[in-house]
Amino acid sequence: MTTRHLVSLVTGVLILSVLFPIGLSLWLAHRQVEKRFNEELDIFSSRVALRTERVSDQAKAALTHIASFKGESCSSAHLLAMRRVSYSFRYVQEVLYLKNSIPVCSSLEKESHIPAFPPPMKITRDGYRAWFTAQNDLGIKRYMAALGSDSYIVMIDPASFIDVIPFGAWPIDVAIIGRERNTVVASSGNLDPAILPLIHHETPLRLENRGIQYAIHPFPEMGITIVSWAPTAPLERSWYRQAFIWLPAGIVTGLLAAAFILRILRRLQSPRHRLQDAIDNREINVHYQPIVSLSSGKIVGAEALARWQQADGTFLSPEIFIALAEQTGLTEPLTRLIIETVFEDMGSWLKSHPEQHISINLEASDLASETLPTLLSTLLNRSQISPSQIALELTEREFADPKTSAPIVARYRNAGHSIYIDDFGTGYSSLSYLQNLDVDVLKIDKSFVDALEYKNVTPHIIEMAKTLKLKMVAEGIETTRQEQWLRQHGVHYGQGWLYSKPLPATAFILWAEQRL
Repeated sequence: MTTRHLVSLVTGVLILSVLFPIGLSLWLAHRQVEKRFNEELDIFSSRVALRTERVSDQAKAALTHIASFKGESCSSAHLLAMRRVSYSFRYVQEVLYLKNSIPVCSSLEKESHIPAFPPPMKITRDGYRAWFTAQNDLGIKRYMAALGSDSYIVMIDPASFIDVIPFGAWPIDVAIIGRERNTVVASSGNLDPAILPLIHHETPLRLENRGIQYAIHPFPEMGITIVSWAPTAPLERSWYRQAFIWLPAGIVTGLLAAAFILRILRRLQSPRHRLQDAIDNREINVHYQPIVSLSSGKIVGAEALARWQQADGTFLSPEIFIALAEQTGLTEPLTRLIIETVFEDMGSWLKSHPEQHISINLEASDLASETLPTLLSTLLNRSQISPSQIALELTEREFADPKTSAPIVARYRNAGHSIYIDDFGTGYSSLSYLQNLDVDVLKIDKSFVDALEYKNVTPHIIEMAKTLKLKMVAEGIETTRQEQWLRQHGVHYGQGWLYSKPLPATAFILWAEQRL
């Protein structure tokens, strides 16, 4: 082999050793981008399906709620009840009352002029009737989704079904199509009519047509097919850009950059980092669930509940992010944020209403904090409100080691704070155990309130509290029957959806001012 040939061979091997890894990595990158592209179409369709189901469930709940009205048809009270349903259920635009399928009155008009509804386009498995109609009392030519029972129909804006924001990097459109009549119920863009014959497939289908990638997902149980689509041109442009950027850069630069970026992304996407950012940026807010006197029905205070709203508008369950805070050592900064937010939200209101209080939940690790008592004292002095107006809630778990918890609890009580034992009955509940806890108020867990009629645990808990002269708060009251039973058995206070869901500060104050 001549030198010239050897040089050529070595040069070829060197070129291959440089280009092959880069070409392979770019090919894999393209495959990964394409996979993510398709996954986002599927995920977006699933989110729209979930959204559709939630809107439908709320419409059914609205029908159930208005069906409980017992007064005179189309009276002022009846109209008010329908308007309240339209106001309370966010996706309901209008409520119609029918006689013999003819609208008589609605939440918009005392006398409805809508003609009789035709036979429904679909009857759901649970007996509800569905239409896609432009009939309304306003004379507006706009199609709405309608869901009805025997005497009522609720009107829903079809845009509610697809009001979902894509998370990814590509613009995605979506359409909901009724499977029985190929009716486009809602669409965020212009769907190619050639796709309509394909909606009757029983299994998911993916296809590309005229530079558009379609993901077709049938939901026969809901009577719909969801089609999501996006142009593939950005995908191809992304591939070419990647090739021109990385080929000249070389293997070392590419690998180092990829490793560095992946490391940063993993850190930024870690649950702990997201929670830390949410605390630092004060993205975790507080909602307030009223606590009322069962004897008078008047408000006596509220429980502060942490709420973390996500980018898509949903709220992450407190059980998830509070547990995450405990696992990652972020409990104290989270509790500090909640306490500071309570004083920012409610300081002035508490000062104006010294008979009211706010209870704040503490976790086990908070008891070891040396800074929280100082923080509370500082904020109380600054807001000029009494320590008795800030109660502290601890679960039975926090009292598991009395030798550790007792001195700390005594410190808070000596400072003037009432101590609540939360979720009582789910742990070590007994009279001898309760006697050793230095608490002022016992909260009866929702599970025992739900089981009033078929379990005899709740009366024992109430008697233990009475024996120790503790005030009682029942959690999760949802019916007047539960309220009456608890009041008759001597429970002092209650909270739950019978009175109000947890509310943002402004809404809570408006609610509370009507019930002082």
